[in-house]
Formats: sequence, C-alpha cells, structure tokens
Amino acid sequence: MTFLHSLGPTPLSIIALVVGYLLGSIPFGLLLTQAAGLGDVRKIGSGNIGTTNVLRTGRKDLAAATLLLDAGKGIVAVLLARFLLLPPGVPESVSEGAMIVDFAAIGAFLGHCFPVWLGFKGGKGVATFIGVLLALSWPVGLIFCAVWLLIAFAQKYSSLAALTAAATAPIFGYVFDGIFLGATAAFLALILFVKHQANIRRLWTGTEPKIGSGKKAA
Repeated sequence: MTFLHSLGPTPLSIIALVVGYLLGSIPFGLLLTQAAGLGDVRKIGSGNIGTTNVLRTGRKDLAAATLLLDAGKGIVAVLLARFLLLPPGVPESVSEGAMIVDFAAIGAFLGHCFPVWLGFKGGKGVATFIGVLLALSWPVGLIFCAVWLLIAFAQKYSSLAALTAAATAPIFGYVFDGIFLGATAAFLALILFVKHQANIRRLWTGTEPKIGSGKKAA
C-alpha cells in the first residue's frame, strides 16, 4: 500500500473512480433473475436492471436482494477507497482525501447507471445512491431513505420519491458533511434525474404508474 499512497491524490482518485466503476457495473438484478430462471429482466417493464424492474417479475425476494446488493456495491466502493487508498494522515475532510473517497462513490454510481458490459444501459441508480450516501455520511443516507419513504407513502409514486430524495440530498450533504459531499450528491442527483427522464414525462402527463399498480410480468 505504500507504493499506492506515494502516487498522490490525483492518481489515487482515478484508481478509486475505476475500481468504483467496476464494482458498480456488476448487474446484480440481471444476474439474479437469470440465475432464478426468469430470463432477461431487460426485456420486461422499463427494461432496466434495477430493483423496481426486478419486482415486476413477481419475485419480491429477488427485488429485495437486488436492492441490498446494488446499495452494497456502493458501500463497498467507498469503504475500499477509505481504508485502502486514502493515505495515512490524510482525512476525508480535506480536499485531497475527499476527492479520493468521493470519486469512488461517483464511479460506483456511474458503473451502475452505465455499465460497459451492457452497452452502457444500466439501472437508474437509486439503490446505489443510497449505498454511497450511507458510506460517505450515514445520517445523509438515512435522510435520503426517510424522504423516499415519506413521498412514496404519501404520493404512491416510486419515481417521484426517488427524485425528491435525490433533489434534497445535496442540501443535507452540505449541512451534515460540507461542500465536498454536497457537490458529490448534486452530481449524482443530476445523473439520476437524467436517468428518470421518461418517469418525469409520465409524472407531468399523469400517466406514471403508482406503486402496486404494475402487473406481474409474463
């Protein structure tokens, strides 16, 4: 590890970004549904590999496993950067340390949303967003979950809940952890909004399906 730590913050940040991307690009939703004999999850519903689409197979257990694993890969990416790449004596509170750890989080999120193995067509990033937030600052991660649950129960729209939680994440990131987490959360939120373009259009036109209204895939 001494050799790695001697590289400096910029090379270490690039390494963190690449390792995070490779971890994030593991398509757990696709792998789990194929292992269960349910075929290619990309051919049903929204066509993505995330928890919501896995739930459309009718297998709540696989959807729950997808949620945990997609969040878990974000957590692992951040922890690896924190404990293996962060040089001794360099705290996350300074720009050099924050860049290394935050780049790992960004890499994991981009890997999930744009996995090279699947032609850069991945999930929408909600679970992985939760994972990296929990690892970077657990209070911010818990607030994200609380906002999601509040909107989901009140409005019955999973996409609206995710968009609202993502929009507020930079604010809470800045309040609880400072400018670095605030900026990282803002970047991830922007990507999440891009991935939810179709949902935003359906919310605007009133055609977005509510939670529990979807039919089991054939």
